[in-house]
Amino acid sequence: MMAEEIKKTTTPAPEAPCATEEVAVSDVPVAEKPTSSDVDKEAPPQPAPEEVVEGDKKEKDEEKKISESASFKEESNKVDDLIDPEKKALDEFKQLIQEALNKHEFTAPPPPPPVPAKEEEGEKKEEEKKEEDPKTTEEKTETCETPAAQVPEKVEGIQEPAEEIKETIVLETCEGEDLAPPPEEISIWGVPLLVDERSDAVLLKFLRAREFKVKEALTMLKSVVAWRKEFKIDELVEEDEEVGGLGKVVYIHGVDKEGHSVCYNAFGEFQDKELYTKTFSDADKRAKFLRWYIQFLEKNIRSHLDFTPEGTCTIVQVTDLKNSPGLLLFKKELRQSTNQALQLLQDNYPEFVAKQVFINVPWWYVTYNRMISPFLTQRTKSKFVFAGPTKTAETLFKYIAPEQVPAQYGGLSKEDEEEFATADAATEETIKPACKHTIELPITEGGTTLVWEVRVVGWDVSYGAEFVPSAEGGYTWIVQKSRKIGAADEQSLSCSFKSGETGKLVLTFDNQTSKKKKLVYRTKTIKPSE
Repeated sequence: MMAEEIKKTTTPAPEAPCATEEVAVSDVPVAEKPTSSDVDKEAPPQPAPEEVVEGDKKEKDEEKKISESASFKEESNKVDDLIDPEKKALDEFKQLIQEALNKHEFTAPPPPPPVPAKEEEGEKKEEEKKEEDPKTTEEKTETCETPAAQVPEKVEGIQEPAEEIKETIVLETCEGEDLAPPPEEISIWGVPLLVDERSDAVLLKFLRAREFKVKEALTMLKSVVAWRKEFKIDELVEEDEEVGGLGKVVYIHGVDKEGHSVCYNAFGEFQDKELYTKTFSDADKRAKFLRWYIQFLEKNIRSHLDFTPEGTCTIVQVTDLKNSPGLLLFKKELRQSTNQALQLLQDNYPEFVAKQVFINVPWWYVTYNRMISPFLTQRTKSKFVFAGPTKTAETLFKYIAPEQVPAQYGGLSKEDEEEFATADAATEETIKPACKHTIELPITEGGTTLVWEVRVVGWDVSYGAEFVPSAEGGYTWIVQKSRKIGAADEQSLSCSFKSGETGKLVLTFDNQTSKKKKLVYRTKTIKPSE
């Protein structure tokens, strides 16, 4: 449920040209991309109009360079890899943060509204009243007089005490500078600000979320720090985790091909009425669910993400929409909690999603996506990938290796796996329509045991295995008799064969359908000594 920043509808930010790598799925019509129009920004009034125009051009040129650098490919967190305008923005951001830390602006209450302006307005009104009603002025002057001092009639006499007071305040301030408290120490996601190079990765998240507009990024950073303090994030992380049935709804499982941790969100699990009631039946339970989700997020950020310049500090998010239309459209409690969680993520966890993959996408989601699309930045939309029910596994395999994908989504990863580990890489092949496909696994040493695991996504093919010895005149052994495997029969098949001689194991797949099939398999050899 992690989401990216939503555009402000009043002044849309300039959209960065991102590579369009959205997966076009045959069974899910992709929503049309809305066209955006540039909104003229109103320049602040300045005494020298020509200089303002030149300044605006320079600023727009810098913003254009920054926006052009943003693309579908994830940006580097190394300072040396940044373009000059981004380096300049980062340096300025650091300077403003250091000043704010010195002044304790992150934890200090907001300053009171300025009073001098109001006093000047009051003085002007009093002067106007004096001109209109001299009698009233005389009465007010008499009531303001004190027995201890006489008020001079001249205006110059009133200003002299004010100057003396100002001088006193300045002197006292200068004398107290030596006693100023040390700068604040602020940490976000376990990373202290401006202490080491990890801080750069954190600050770049805020800058990229605000398109490298430094002042807006600073405002967002202060807001996040205030929210974390109000939500008591540091105390929440130390609390015991109460997962219950929610572990099936949101969980981290494996990594993608680039090393990002993968977070799965399965809304269909809330079809379990007991789980739904336990989670959303009243306001207290919904608040508890929100706290659990933030705790889950914070713990996994600290344990799975690396904020060093060479590290990976974003995740891939997979949202499973199977069995979810009625839940998201008609279950008010779930919809409210989901929207609240999304809002918190957008406001307080910027740039944490490298890619957002929607799987088992139903027809209704296309309409929903078209509705929300105008409110999303081009940068956010460029991270979206959609896959219908028949393309789920194929789409996931583009970004996540089959051995890392959970079995329920077409992969080979199972909780009770005994023979293989996630480190045992799988091989992908395609079975053409209406043809046989064979795989030959060599056995180069007698007495060894060959173990293999195989799966065809959506099966509906015939499968068999046999051993063919190397020696001439040797007998072929039928290891697994050919049989047709239906779509819902089995997820994957594991088998082993111990051979006393060298040869090869031949796996045969007979696809008589008119559709191509995705085949994944992995093997390992166990020697007698093992």
